[in-house]
Amino acid sequence: MTQQKQEVLIIGIAGGTGSGKTTLANALQKEFGCERTLLIGEDSYYKDRSGIPFEQRQNVNYDHPDALDLKLLAAHLRALKAGAQVAAPLYDYVTHTRKPQSRLLTPHPIIIVEGILIYSIHPVREMCDLKVFIQTPDSIRFIRRCRRDVSSRGRSIESIIRQYEDSVRPMYNLFVEPYAAFADLLIDGEKDIYANVKLINDHTQSLHSLIE
Repeated sequence: MTQQKQEVLIIGIAGGTGSGKTTLANALQKEFGCERTLLIGEDSYYKDRSGIPFEQRQNVNYDHPDALDLKLLAAHLRALKAGAQVAAPLYDYVTHTRKPQSRLLTPHPIIIVEGILIYSIHPVREMCDLKVFIQTPDSIRFIRRCRRDVSSRGRSIESIIRQYEDSVRPMYNLFVEPYAAFADLLIDGEKDIYANVKLINDHTQSLHSLIE
């Protein structure tokens, strides 16, 4: 019997900042198996800002699609799906620049790509076989973002609040929430993580026979 080539399943996870995208992606990787699942974060594809002074970098609207090289992300997804390796950029959130190192990504049967803006441009959106959108209340997302930015990115509460009001919330209303309409699956960000994992697992099994 001739063995068929195994297809690559790409799962997109979108939602606002602090909605639980990374937590869900990690839980799915554990469910599907680390050896079979590749995680890709949209944040790695922020454009390099080393060419402008640090003060100007701090004022860039990082919640707008123009802040990211989403075309490169789409190209990397196409290459991985075709069986090729790619060198993904690594980003330094403190300096707003790309690191000199890169991360070698190798093809896996399941690829999970997560980020707030992955559905905002067609090339990335069309690569996703299953598009998941996490719906989480604004108040909860804000608290989660505060905790993350203070603990891991050295941000002050004042700067977090200012950025949230000036760009995070407005950009969510323009470039994130409207694209929930493209999602195949809307999930509750306050729901038990394992219940959401089961829900997505059920959907993936109806798409492909990759997960057994």
